[in-house]
Amino acid sequence: MDTVSYDNSYDSKRRFVSYWYQLREITDRKPKQVLEVGVGSGFVSNFLRSKGVMVTTVDIESDLHPDIVADVVNLPFEDNSFEVVSAYEVLEHMPYEKSLKSLLELKRVSNRWVLLSLPDATHAFRFAITIPFMGYIQKVFSLPFLFPRRMPYAKSHTWEIGIKGYSGARIQADLRQTGFSVMKTYRVFENPYHRFFILRKENT
Repeated sequence: MDTVSYDNSYDSKRRFVSYWYQLREITDRKPKQVLEVGVGSGFVSNFLRSKGVMVTTVDIESDLHPDIVADVVNLPFEDNSFEVVSAYEVLEHMPYEKSLKSLLELKRVSNRWVLLSLPDATHAFRFAITIPFMGYIQKVFSLPFLFPRRMPYAKSHTWEIGIKGYSGARIQADLRQTGFSVMKTYRVFENPYHRFFILRKENT
């Protein structure tokens, strides 16, 4: 598996749009304590800390200088330690079966919310219109049956939503099987390659 380079080219305009959604989903829940799994470029955790949110970062790569160096399948925290646990663009970098084990661990350390974003390779088109007296309307439409890809777009990914064998329906079924309620899922209009999942523990 190829590693990801977090140089200046990583933080593209489209990725900054995704950062906005990442931050919105976290801050909308008004958490006091957040666990961020996957440091990335550090933008999200740095922004949250600047707003007074207590953030603990975890990554398997010590070179990224997380607060804790650990594998997501074995997090060194007690059950229900964090109000919000986020793993943005993380799970696709490991084999799918390990991703499912990671979800169990994310669920264990969260006391309510787990926020994910995953790459969605499903073909899509976008529609936007401004209607008088109604305002601006935008929508992303997925086309799952239009020539599904066999391989992920990114070389560092082992799987993506929408490639052969990993349909959106399968992913959501596995999320529920893991013990989550899928409260919301959507693709980012400005960057449809990123799909967000707002998950709630069923046993809270």
